[in-house]
Amino acid sequence: MPTLPDLSPADLPPPRRSFIAGALGVLAAGLSWPAVSLAAPRRASPPLQLAREAPEHIDPAGFLVSEKLDGVRAAWDGERLRFRSGLPVMAPRWFTARLPALPLDGELWLGRGRFDVLSGTVRRAAALDPDWQGVRYVVFDLRDEDGRLGPFARRVERVREAVAAAGFAPLQAAEQRTLADRAALKRWLDEVVRAGGEGLMLHRADARWRAGRSDALLKLKPEHDAEAVVVAHVAGQGRHTGRLGALHVRTAAGVEFLLGTGLTDAERERPPAVGTVVTYTHRGLTASGVPRFASFLRVRDPLRS
Repeated sequence: MPTLPDLSPADLPPPRRSFIAGALGVLAAGLSWPAVSLAAPRRASPPLQLAREAPEHIDPAGFLVSEKLDGVRAAWDGERLRFRSGLPVMAPRWFTARLPALPLDGELWLGRGRFDVLSGTVRRAAALDPDWQGVRYVVFDLRDEDGRLGPFARRVERVREAVAAAGFAPLQAAEQRTLADRAALKRWLDEVVRAGGEGLMLHRADARWRAGRSDALLKLKPEHDAEAVVVAHVAGQGRHTGRLGALHVRTAAGVEFLLGTGLTDAERERPPAVGTVVTYTHRGLTASGVPRFASFLRVRDPLRS
């Protein structure tokens, strides 16, 4: 049964977060629907820390660094496993029964380059045990809304202790490294990307837990990516006559620009509808905030972290 895409980022322009526009956007892009019942109750989204883009040439001193996993963000509260949207993850009972009674924050992961397979597995209204056999819950932090667990470095130790005590193979602690300098950071980034990974995450070792985005948590990728909402279609010219030439999009900051690079012929024939949230890559911003060398990447999948 089809469900609606989770166009939930609070910082998106409110006129574009509509039921109909969101649904048409996914249909127009030819994406598969998640197999979650429309009748499933929506829970409040769990408070989570979110990453900002790392500045160019960042010094890793003072940070713990981990691989940025291409997985599905999931929060465990000791009883329920939930997506970033607040909807429940219909994981098998054997998977959740061994999770510790701690507020875990991590990613469900199948391995590099396997996001689409993972997404199909965790979207199901009823979990299929064989599909979940290879899924890992890689934990990188403990949610600490009352501030009792201390800085990130101490929370990482608590994660490692909890994972070791659980003795459950699908439950893993994210590897956190201390890197000496920018050269070491670049070497690991290059190694991860060559192996098919997305990039790295840098988290201040001394940072207290704080919901939302802050400079304490940064993502480092070969290219930046960001999201924008489609506000109009621009007709094509030349070989694109009669189909889409570019998407007119608007960012959360209100910056509008045309996104024409990166679209396939199929996407030009059936473009994302107005109101759809799309992800694009870019190489920094101009002085006026317009993305440089912006290229369409995909229609936003609500399960990507």
